[in-house]
Amino acid sequence: MDNKTLVARVATKLGKSKTDVSRLIEALAGAVAARCAEMNTVALPGFGNFVPRKHDEEIRNNPDTGRRTLYPPRVELTFQPSNILKNKLK
Repeated sequence: MDNKTLVARVATKLGKSKTDVSRLIEALAGAVAARCAEMNTVALPGFGNFVPRKHDEEIRNNPDTGRRTLYPPRVELTFQPSNILKNKLK
């Protein structure tokens, strides 16, 4: 589902305008991104959790060339669906 379809379906379900729903979704995404940037977990009841995980820097070897490369530290955002969502998808 693309963004336009999501906005249209939510707008229809809530009886709101597409503009209002689009702003609401953007605000939600911004709030989740801001909290995750602070390395905090964001829980959406009935949907799941967004969990940021920090990976340390590491040195990896390229098996073809044998060259060693330093990979900088990074933050990975993972999603853990709730049991309610898992049961609805079954």
